[in-house]
Amino acid sequence: MSIEIHKITANIGARVQGVDITRPLDEETYTALREALNAHKALVFDAEGLDDAGQQAFARHFGDITAAHPTVSSVDGAPNVLPVDSEGGRAANHWHTDVTFVLNPPQATSLRSITVPPYGGETLIASSAAAYRNLPESLRNLADTLWAEHTNDYDYAVPDEDVDEVQAARRAQFTSIKYRTAHPVVRVHPLTGERGLFIGGFAQRIVGLSPGESRKILDLLQAYVVRPENILRHRWSPNQLVVFDNRITQHYAVDNYDGLPRRLHRVTVAGDIPVGIEGKESYVIEGDASHYTSVAA
Repeated sequence: MSIEIHKITANIGARVQGVDITRPLDEETYTALREALNAHKALVFDAEGLDDAGQQAFARHFGDITAAHPTVSSVDGAPNVLPVDSEGGRAANHWHTDVTFVLNPPQATSLRSITVPPYGGETLIASSAAAYRNLPESLRNLADTLWAEHTNDYDYAVPDEDVDEVQAARRAQFTSIKYRTAHPVVRVHPLTGERGLFIGGFAQRIVGLSPGESRKILDLLQAYVVRPENILRHRWSPNQLVVFDNRITQHYAVDNYDGLPRRLHRVTVAGDIPVGIEGKESYVIEGDASHYTSVAA
């Protein structure tokens, strides 16, 4: 095959053509795709004819796949596939990196479009590597020293009176097992050596600081992640697959489609334990996720 890689923005995203992802990849093709993912952080594929089994087979080229989620139910009959469905609420409607509240979050996420609304419903993907490069030196030096606690029992910032019974049930399921893990605020990518800000919505507190102090610092760093020039705004079409490097990106599902049907299927690839610039690994404070994911070498 003749693979074509076309950049979508300067800092993140590329469209891949010339690869039939419904069929097994040979080593040369996989190597080219891995290099493209390392370089561009997010890849967009045409996925006509790809089903749940095919999506899982494609993801396995990058490593072992995880269960669908540590606490949330999978697609019926497909324990490794998570439905990302408008009918299930809009929990992804905040900036985050997938499942950072466990010791070794997924290294890569694949999303496949099943039902696409006629307008809206984009997925935003931001480069945390570009964000780190944008930091002033003094702020970069501070970030290099920080660790943050990530948890699934996070602050929804929604008044209790605005939460109905269905939303309350979803929250209860999401937090049915409590997880807290400490990760470096600056993570070193194991394949490229790039540094990226490893924060997002599940990062709730800087180790050693008060909640109020933590929030100010996290908000300041997060502002660099979500600068428009660091973001790929992907408008979904039917039968597409988007793969992004979960170690060095954040993403956000935009709720701008008037409650119309929108459904994606997610398959994630098991990740390694994050490492900071001094070589120290992340550590668990609360919760065992061994039922959810293996640890990648």
